[in-house]
Amino acid sequence: MKKISLILSCSIIFISACKSVEKVNSSDELTEEVQFSPEDELVDFSEYEGDFEQDAFSLEDETPTVRAIYNPSRTLWVDLVHTKLEVSFDWANSKLMGKATLTMKPHFYNTDSVTLDAKAMDIKSVSLNGKKLSFTYDDQLHLRIKLDKVYKKDEKFTLLVDYVAKPEEREKNGSAAITSDKGLYFINPKGEDSDKMPQIWTQGETEANSVWFPTIDAPNAKTSQEIYITVEEKFLTLSNGKLVSSKKNGNGTRTDYWKQDQPHAPYLFMMFVGEFKVIKDFYTRQDGSKMEVNYYVEPKYENDARAIFGETPAMIKFFSQKLGVEYPWDKYSQVVVRDYVSGAMENTGAVIFGDFVYKNQRELLDGNDQSTIAHELFHHWFGDLVTCESWANLPLNESFANYSQYLWDEFRYGVDEADYQAEQEAQGYFNSSSFQGYHNLIWYGHNDKEDMFDGHSYNKGGRILHMLRNHLGDDAFFKGLNNYLVSNKYKAAEVHHLRLAFEEVSGQDLNWFFDQWFLGKGHPVIFTEQVLDKNNVTLKVVQRQNLEEKFPIYRIPVEVAIWDDNGKRIEKVLLDSLEQTFSFSFTGQLKNILFDHQQMLLGRLYEDKPMAQYAHQFKNMDRWKAKSVAFNRLKGSAQFSEILDLALTDKFWHIRELAASYIVENLKQDPEAKYLSSKSKSLIVKMASADPKSSTRSQALEAAVFFADKDEMVPLVTNAIKSDSSYTVQSNAISLLIELGTRIEAFKEASSVLDDLKLTKDVKVKVMVSEALSQSGDPEHYEFIKQVAEEKLSGSEALRAFISFVVFIAMAEEQEDHYAWMESLVAITEQKALNPQGQIKMYFSRIVEYEQGVISSKIDQLNTRIAEQASTAQSLEQLKLKYENLSDRLNQIPTE
Repeated sequence: MKKISLILSCSIIFISACKSVEKVNSSDELTEEVQFSPEDELVDFSEYEGDFEQDAFSLEDETPTVRAIYNPSRTLWVDLVHTKLEVSFDWANSKLMGKATLTMKPHFYNTDSVTLDAKAMDIKSVSLNGKKLSFTYDDQLHLRIKLDKVYKKDEKFTLLVDYVAKPEEREKNGSAAITSDKGLYFINPKGEDSDKMPQIWTQGETEANSVWFPTIDAPNAKTSQEIYITVEEKFLTLSNGKLVSSKKNGNGTRTDYWKQDQPHAPYLFMMFVGEFKVIKDFYTRQDGSKMEVNYYVEPKYENDARAIFGETPAMIKFFSQKLGVEYPWDKYSQVVVRDYVSGAMENTGAVIFGDFVYKNQRELLDGNDQSTIAHELFHHWFGDLVTCESWANLPLNESFANYSQYLWDEFRYGVDEADYQAEQEAQGYFNSSSFQGYHNLIWYGHNDKEDMFDGHSYNKGGRILHMLRNHLGDDAFFKGLNNYLVSNKYKAAEVHHLRLAFEEVSGQDLNWFFDQWFLGKGHPVIFTEQVLDKNNVTLKVVQRQNLEEKFPIYRIPVEVAIWDDNGKRIEKVLLDSLEQTFSFSFTGQLKNILFDHQQMLLGRLYEDKPMAQYAHQFKNMDRWKAKSVAFNRLKGSAQFSEILDLALTDKFWHIRELAASYIVENLKQDPEAKYLSSKSKSLIVKMASADPKSSTRSQALEAAVFFADKDEMVPLVTNAIKSDSSYTVQSNAISLLIELGTRIEAFKEASSVLDDLKLTKDVKVKVMVSEALSQSGDPEHYEFIKQVAEEKLSGSEALRAFISFVVFIAMAEEQEDHYAWMESLVAITEQKALNPQGQIKMYFSRIVEYEQGVISSKIDQLNTRIAEQASTAQSLEQLKLKYENLSDRLNQIPTE
């Protein structure tokens, strides 16, 4: 399962600001304030202390450490051996008619009864060998069946359950990662939305597939499967395994028969129905046989499918070779659905994606979704082939899938890209933990299984695997993964299976690593400082993580790189105490010491050293993180001008972008850019049109317009609008053009370009223009912004257009026509409430809340004017009443 965070537009900030989040005490990272006495040329650490606002703690706050909750794996009284499903659909009533034939056997103990997970169903009958069995189904959650006799270990029996699944009658639950647990979803089943193709799809994780078929819905259950799906002939179907047959029934329907012989967990069962196009691809296995790799998309995306998913066969080959385990399933299909309740899901051989992956080839220039594609694919080894035995062990699925993103980036785009993206993952863990609290990676004490889908199981786990890889070395690490997969294939596993697999390969006792990283919580917070004495340097290393929050004292094998007149050498040291010192000799000049040369550590690291060492680090270290840290530390120093020039020509896009971003930020304080060399200015102008990375071009363009000659400003921006193929660049250029129109005497030219853009048929460009103009509150743009908000759009464009209109109304509070405009906004909101879709549905309640805030602000303003202007109080009271009526209309809009 992949969680997706979509950055929709800068306007969403207005919506997000409505919701406050309170930090929890367990976010403390530090144990105490440490006093530094840096030399004049050393870094001032005070600017970094803001990261740790809650350093202090009180022993009086200490609470008992008795574990209140323990979530074990499911006890398997019976084994689910094989599942056969026969299903058809009542589209009008969003129901599934099904028959489930379940072959089972006692796991060990004799039994005369079976309990199945079955949620929100009508159970018509249960039988065995044609004989009806008695059952109870009182709680609408568990189907309790009395068998015809006592069955012994390994004695199989086969149940037939005739049922109707009613997902719309299921009381909805969910989480931030998976927003609903209905299991079975009928999307636009009556065809009432002409812009959305009717479709059916399923979402099983965590335990929601038992909404559409009775089963043992636990991750440690494993079953082979077959499914007969009866649909109208116009529909395609997709499920796990191979399509064995497709039979027309003579009544306008067809029955497709899908079969998978390999066992997998019930939550991985999948079914899809829709009028989609199938783009066929293939992967050549190591034995030379070809395997189907297909992409299911809506017809209008047929020509873009290969651009979206085309790297998949290469990924399958890469991962199969890296792991030494050939892709283990019958096929690999990927389908994109509407109104999906998560990011993507690794259903065995049949992966579902939300419609965020729909991008045309121009949009893909600004970023692809290969990390998500790799993530779901890697699950077919870690999650599908070997499955976590309990949700507490979810990192055995998700940490590996997260780390696959690093492996693919490293292979396809290079180590800098992999390191950069990995740092974003690490920051995701830091950020989420600072608000939600820290817990063990393998977390038996979770309150709800859905809580496992967080920045620990995904982000932190991926970084931990990278540290283990660096500790063991590539050969032992990947051989250990191979051992884990081969030893546990088609089984469920817990964290100790993983540890033992690595220990068997490496010969090392790894309890210390797994105890602190998998079975402990938190991360190290490390400070280093240097003391020179002739030709020796002492490196003091202090661990400052919060021990009162049960962060461990970490044992960390780490590399220290030392540069002197003899060049570079690597020293290996072991951290295992709160304070340690390490002494190193050097020859001639000590040019730099870099702690964590491998750039692998998950934690907070602050190196107290001279600026000259940071300058040397930027010039001589070829890893992205070391260079970016050096760049940020050197800001404002005497060496920074030289470093800035070097950064603008760096081989890696993000270093160039850091430089461009720095220039943009500082131009606000120094518009004349006196600190910039002529070389830097020339590089920025060139980057604005020629940098291969679109986000870097966009930043460079923003910088260039500040110091370009006035006659060059508008042409520079309009050329970007007309010629740059990137939506990112074009969007920023549109905003810059509007800003220029207010700053210089070039408004007519700017206005002319904007008028042309308003007439474009490209809805993405229209939405960009609407977003840019929304900040103005200018009456001239009202009709255009309203028109875009009323258009039938989908995905992020629909949300962004709607938010743009909301923002415009908020910014136009002082305009004479504000009430009439607010009334039109409320009318549009009421209309969208009738059938909120996709991303609008996700944010709808917050949008309505923000609109109420706009009205409240206006009413407050009117109250002030009424008190001050008695002569016009009556007309103002009438206007206030109108706004109150609008507020009442908003209050009656359902937002759940």
